[in-house]
Amino acid sequence: MDAEKESEKLTKSLLKKAMGYTVDEVVEEYVSEEDELKLVKKKVTKKHIPPDINAARALLEKCFDNQFNNLAELSDAELSSLREQVLNEIKEQEQQNGNTKSKPKV
Repeated sequence: MDAEKESEKLTKSLLKKAMGYTVDEVVEEYVSEEDELKLVKKKVTKKHIPPDINAARALLEKCFDNQFNNLAELSDAELSSLREQVLNEIKEQEQQNGNTKSKPKV
């Protein structure tokens, strides 16, 4: 992959982690029968991964490095407030563009 695609992939990953997401957690139990493993129980649970303030900080530094040079000096409360502002701006832009596919959880 070229550097631009890698950078885009990193930005998408940071955004996902900064906003939080839901994953399916799968637990499977097997028993050994005649040299084979047989699935006897499978449990799928939805697990919510909460937003990560450090990912939000990294995303802001990556995307807006000139605008947010002092992020390391901000308190968690100030970062949370800034995160809310950025997420609201993203939501507004998506609504203006007609993109309702991925709404951030605010």
